[in-house]
Amino acid sequence: MGVFPENNVKLVDEIIAAAGFGPDELAPVPHGKDQQLFDALRFHYDVSVLTEPFLLACGRLTKHPELKKIIADDEKRKAYLSGRGLVYPIVDFNVKFPTTEYLVAPLKALNPRLYSISSSPKAHPSEVHLTVGKVTYDLHGRKRLGVCSTYLADHKLDRPVKVYMHSNKAFRLAENNDVPAIMIGPGTGIAPFRAFLEEREARGAKGKNWLFFGDQHQATDFLYEEQITAWMKNGLLTRFDTAFSRDQEENIYVQNRIVEHAEEFYAWLEEGGYIYICGDASRMAKDVDKAIHKAVEIAGGKSEDEAKAYVEALKKAKRYLRDVH
Repeated sequence: MGVFPENNVKLVDEIIAAAGFGPDELAPVPHGKDQQLFDALRFHYDVSVLTEPFLLACGRLTKHPELKKIIADDEKRKAYLSGRGLVYPIVDFNVKFPTTEYLVAPLKALNPRLYSISSSPKAHPSEVHLTVGKVTYDLHGRKRLGVCSTYLADHKLDRPVKVYMHSNKAFRLAENNDVPAIMIGPGTGIAPFRAFLEEREARGAKGKNWLFFGDQHQATDFLYEEQITAWMKNGLLTRFDTAFSRDQEENIYVQNRIVEHAEEFYAWLEEGGYIYICGDASRMAKDVDKAIHKAVEIAGGKSEDEAKAYVEALKKAKRYLRDVH
């Protein structure tokens, strides 16, 4: 599901004031007629990420010596851009803009965010559930907020959330109700697997289900604990392995659990099992992929090249599917 977010009101107010404007002044928007600057920045432009074009535009509008040094040096420029949002250079270097068009011209449009649906329409007719982790952190002396996650978490329901359906044909639950399903989803990556399990339960599917779930602390981060416990009791979940990384001295992750249970993992694949992975692409998905190769080597008695060919065959057969970002 695609969600159209809105930028934080306090942040928008701060940008407008720092840039030397009033909220009611008109500004161009990516599509349609000019709107009040407050609405343009709240609904139409991405103000969460500082881009190089915007920083260079600030450099043309101020003679601040420190900003000139940053722009002139590649390393300093990259370092300043990292982790900062639109408001930083405006405040740091007292940048004033002659017109609202100067302010918005370098900006990117505020794009919708895609979330994996975490409910089955068979289990929840006319509803769509999302699993959203609110992102907040401090960086460079400011509190940073995830644009869409904080918008959804703090939404007052005073008006509708704008959404649309987005089809992902490359990541679907197998139609065959008898095949084993191995689902690997740390954190909010559990979202589609809650939907898959609800769907299999509604279908009366006989295939085995194995869920790997991980996060930092079991006491605070065990998503859908009651539902998962019930599935373990009624047999829908054949296996459930957790990896709460901070609950012991040595960090444990889902990829460690895969290697620990290599024999059974490989046996499920030999029975025609499907692998599904959802979550972070930069580290988790890569580490899990390595663990899968390792499990095939260990349990299948294969060389590194043979394990690679085995996993490639799973991918070609569409039995190894990923929804990572």
